[in-house]
Amino acid sequence: MTDTFIQLEHLTKTFPGTAEPAVDDLMLGVRKGEIVMLLGPSGCGKTTTLKMINRLVEPTSGCIIIGGQDVTDADPDELRRGIGYVIQQGGLLPHRRVRDNVAAVLQLLKWPAAKMSARVDEMLDLVGLDPTVYRDRYPKELSGGQRQRVGVARALAADPPIMLLDEPFGAVDPVVRESLQDEFLRLQQHICKTIVFVTHDLAEAVKMGDRIAVVRDHSAVAQFDTPARILANPANDFVRDFLGENPELRTLSLLEVTSDMLSNPPTVSTEPGGPAPWRQLAGSKACRM
Repeated sequence: MTDTFIQLEHLTKTFPGTAEPAVDDLMLGVRKGEIVMLLGPSGCGKTTTLKMINRLVEPTSGCIIIGGQDVTDADPDELRRGIGYVIQQGGLLPHRRVRDNVAAVLQLLKWPAAKMSARVDEMLDLVGLDPTVYRDRYPKELSGGQRQRVGVARALAADPPIMLLDEPFGAVDPVVRESLQDEFLRLQQHICKTIVFVTHDLAEAVKMGDRIAVVRDHSAVAQFDTPARILANPANDFVRDFLGENPELRTLSLLEVTSDMLSNPPTVSTEPGGPAPWRQLAGSKACRM
């Protein structure tokens, strides 16, 4: 695939003292500018997979290829400076002000102070936080949603081409979570990052992803496709069970609402091999490149 930007080839991780691999012979490709969701139950190896991409966890075997370059043995510190990483609650340093948290990677890159300060304000403004209000606050003075926004601002500060997100909105209430999801999708239309996003929440995967990799134990890929095709045609019993009852109703949430639907409402088929609902779906969530 010529537009693949991240390629994981036969990626395997076995931790010392364990009999079975956490990730076993994973093959996965992520296209430039798209959001790929790693969706699966807790403990199936999703986070380990994510951490291997930026070498926070070293693979036991296999290759990580980014932009056509094998980075499996590259300097991990250099690699991470080109990859934004966001976790629950933003992973902020509690003893440092917001401005210093956002500037953490820029300080490692030795940006001049004036340029760094301007970039911090630009990033805070981008994620909807007024720099004059928030730059001097400490994380404990922020709400959960605000801390998450600061985490995104920090991940974006050095303008990395790749972002890795590990259940970044999982620790906030449902209303804030939905707001953060909407804001992130809006940002993606402009920042055009290649994103791998870990979640165990089906609704989040359907809403956020251009494609979803449904994974089972050891990060074995059970199905890798668009949300609409997975909902309409689960590949096997594991995917079908993970989707739960009435997955066709989730397909309706993917439809773009238009005025003609008032007289001609959309439908989805509950029968295998029925009409393909994704033909009516809104455009890709990927960036406008």
